[in-house]
Amino acid sequence: MKAPFRLCLVLTRDACVRDPLEVAEAAAAGGVDCIQMREKNMSSRDLFEWGETLLPVCRKLGVPLVVNDLVEVAVALGADGIHVGQDDMHPEDVRTLVGPGMWVGLSTHDLEQADEAAEFGVDYAGFGPVFATPTKNVDAGLGPDFLAAAVAVARVPLVAIGGILPENAWMARDQASLAVSSGICAAEDPEAATAAILGNPA
Repeated sequence: MKAPFRLCLVLTRDACVRDPLEVAEAAAAGGVDCIQMREKNMSSRDLFEWGETLLPVCRKLGVPLVVNDLVEVAVALGADGIHVGQDDMHPEDVRTLVGPGMWVGLSTHDLEQADEAAEFGVDYAGFGPVFATPTKNVDAGLGPDFLAAAVAVARVPLVAIGGILPENAWMARDQASLAVSSGICAAEDPEAATAAILGNPA
């Protein structure tokens, strides 16, 4: 089973050391094939306005756009997907609202959740944090062995997330697709960081 993308850039503006649109373009040049807008502190209106700026860039790059959490924004934008967490709208309700044409992703954090995701009609499940990550204030990740166990029990494609960097991505990328935030957003050269995460260093 494969997720609908190999490497998703979880684009968070505050994490970017360069202009976020430049980061998106550089990451796409490096091999990112999905971009997720993740702005936890934005209102629906502000996120929609940011999406109106980002979506045309994604279309130009040929990269799908996924919205984090806010289903109404994903629908209003005509985004390619919506990703929800365990405490957000239930994914079955999300599917009812967005229909069959939009990806629905669900965050999972243990083996039971990874297995259960298949019951909710999602297209893929994020799993993590695999490694320690400042984005989530996590000092220790679940680890690649736990990721392997989740892949074994999951009945939907898994996307590894959490603390994935060019130097440790090799421990996860052969098991699952990847989602990366600061490992690309905070890189001085996002294109090179993306390529290295995918195992294609210059």
